[in-house]
Parts: sequence; structure tokens; C-alpha cells
Amino acid sequence: MNYLKISIYSLLFTVLLVSCKQHEEARRPLSRASGTFMKKSADRNKKLVANEESVIKKIIKSNPKVKYYATKKGYWFSYDEKSATETATPKKGDIAYFNLEIKDIEGKIIYSEADLGPQTYFVDKQDIMMGLRDGIKYMKKNETVTFLFPSHIAYGYHGDNNKIGPNEALICTVTLRNFVPDPAAAKTPTTGTQNPNTQTPSGQAPKATTTKPVAAKPAAPIKKDTINP
Repeated sequence: MNYLKISIYSLLFTVLLVSCKQHEEARRPLSRASGTFMKKSADRNKKLVANEESVIKKIIKSNPKVKYYATKKGYWFSYDEKSATETATPKKGDIAYFNLEIKDIEGKIIYSEADLGPQTYFVDKQDIMMGLRDGIKYMKKNETVTFLFPSHIAYGYHGDNNKIGPNEALICTVTLRNFVPDPAAAKTPTTGTQNPNTQTPSGQAPKATTTKPVAAKPAAPIKKDTINP
């Protein structure tokens, strides 16, 4: 009887050990597959960026009379109209008013200025195309700039779910008509002052008091991406 119990326990232990070992071995290919997928994805992205930059550089080379400027974000721009008098550029919180035209990398119009209409953008506080978000901050009032955006800082792998397809490099021409501070921004409260010569009935100078901060008015609701028509 004892021998039978020992045999049964031994069998169960063996089955359990084999099961655990098979489970561990079954998981290993998944880890390797995941790492392989990530590597292939990274390689595809590098190849895509390299191909798009090659096309953009050919465009720049084919227009030797046009001065293009490279940026740290990985896009290029040139001036169609450059201001010789303005010095200020939009900063975070400003409201920028501009016109926009979007072309594919071959120069075919995707969205004209008339299609998109006048654009309003709360600088660095609104979700718009990454390239425009950065590029507008280089511009001065009344300037017109043409940007060459690789797809990863345009609409990326998903496009705009309309006329712009996945992984599409773009040519964007922007005219910055004006930009102003956000009037709804809270004003800095001032600290109240008191005449140091004023005394309390006990003859001691009163303690300085400060005024309560002025409550900020509610900010105007921020619009969604105004780039899409």
C-alpha cells in the first residue's frame, strides 16, 4: 500500500515537473519573436526616414536659388516672404493667426488655403501637426515660409484620415498674419504695500499685509486641431 502511494506521488511530481519545463520552453520563442518584431519595425522606420530625407534633399538640390534652412527637428524650410522689420516670434500661450496650404512631396496640392480657411492656433497648447507646432515659432508677423516635413513630424503612419495618406512627407506653405497674447491668461497678482509711518494705537508699526490674488478668468475653450478642413 505504501509502495503504491509512493509510486503515485512520484508520477504526479514527474508530470508536474515536465509540465513546468514545457511551459518555460514554450514561452521563449515569444520573447525572441517580440524582440525580432521590434528590431524589424525600427529598421523599417530608419529606412523610411532615410528615403524621405533623400527625396527632400533632391528637391533642395534642384532649387539652388532657394536658401533652405535645416532644423534640429529634422525638417527644412525656406522663406517666400521674409520680414526685415519684425523681430518678435510666437511663444507659448500666444494666439497665432495664419493661412496654410498643404502639398504632397511632388508638389501636388492636397489642401489649398481656400479649403482650410483662416487658421487659429494656441501656441504649444493645441494639438496640431508636430512640424507646424515647431515651425510657427520660427516665424515673424507677415512672413510666408515653405516647410518640407518628413512624415514622422507630419501626420505619421496614420495620415489625417482624409486626403493625407500614411507615411506621407508634406510641403506646407504658411503665412503668419498675426499673433497676440492670450487675453484670457491670468494676470500676475500684485503685492499690497502699506505706509511704514502708519502706527497702531499701541505705537507699534502694523504688520505688512498682502492683497489676495485676483481670480483668473476661465480660459477660452481650446479648439481641436484646426489643420483639418
